[in-house]
Amino acid sequence: MQVKPALSTYFSEATQSLSTVRDHLRFAISRFHHAELFFGHGSSEAYDEAVYLILHALHLPLDRLDPFLDAHLTSTEQSQVLDILQRRVEQRIPAAYLTHEAFLGEYRFYVDERVIVPRSFIAELLREQLSPWIEYPGSIESVLDMCTGSGCLAILAAEAFPNASVDAADISLDALAVAKINVADYALQDRIELIESDLFENLKSRKYDLIISNPPYVDAESVATLPMEYLHEPTLALGSGADGLDATREILKYAAEHLNDNGILIVEIGHNRDVLEHAYPKLPFTWLDVSGGDEFVFMLHKNDLSSR
Repeated sequence: MQVKPALSTYFSEATQSLSTVRDHLRFAISRFHHAELFFGHGSSEAYDEAVYLILHALHLPLDRLDPFLDAHLTSTEQSQVLDILQRRVEQRIPAAYLTHEAFLGEYRFYVDERVIVPRSFIAELLREQLSPWIEYPGSIESVLDMCTGSGCLAILAAEAFPNASVDAADISLDALAVAKINVADYALQDRIELIESDLFENLKSRKYDLIISNPPYVDAESVATLPMEYLHEPTLALGSGADGLDATREILKYAAEHLNDNGILIVEIGHNRDVLEHAYPKLPFTWLDVSGGDEFVFMLHKNDLSSR
């Protein structure tokens, strides 16, 4: 049986063997495949993530690789590149935590291990101002982003609905500290209020035209088998009971009390559509089309919730 060299051996040899950006890119892709890394936090394959990490480490434009492929690295630059690649491989830290940034479309957000890495399908819907479900974006005056995490969806909601005040709620003070950084980066402190709340607990008298939420939704069986990369994320933001729907049940139970007349609720639930529909056979869920399909994000009107 052939024994693979230790990962650290490859990195110790790299300093003497590699020179150009192209060399380091090939090396990174090889090491990523050798380590069998999991890509689910912004990149979907080894090549894309290697390009991103190398360009970031070299302070180069993230959308421009070709002009730099044959550039030779200084010893300091090589050290910076190999350090970030080695941490990704040996510690299996998601790239977003290594660079402290994540992207939803053209929007960049600060992230660290106090929050999950942003990856919500709701972001796609907000970039379209929830068309055609909201006919007049200017009519939306109040929005709640439940389980806001890094604050990314609250910020996108503020951008999508310019007349709206946005409440961004989360049970985690650590998460709200990260959200505060992002809200300040987008100069939205006057429009976004950060609120510590276990779901609706501290929102007793507040009502909204729109409630959006990307709550924890991973079921217990899946939590137990998550790739190592996910273990760097807050467990509080991932698992939600045996079937992944504990948080969603609470949202469905109380959302109507916090929606204005004609208000809309939009929730992302991962791969739990069948389980949810079985649990709530009388609720007329509208499943919204996103890039992943029509099983991840549902919409309900206040009247749907009030009459269940």
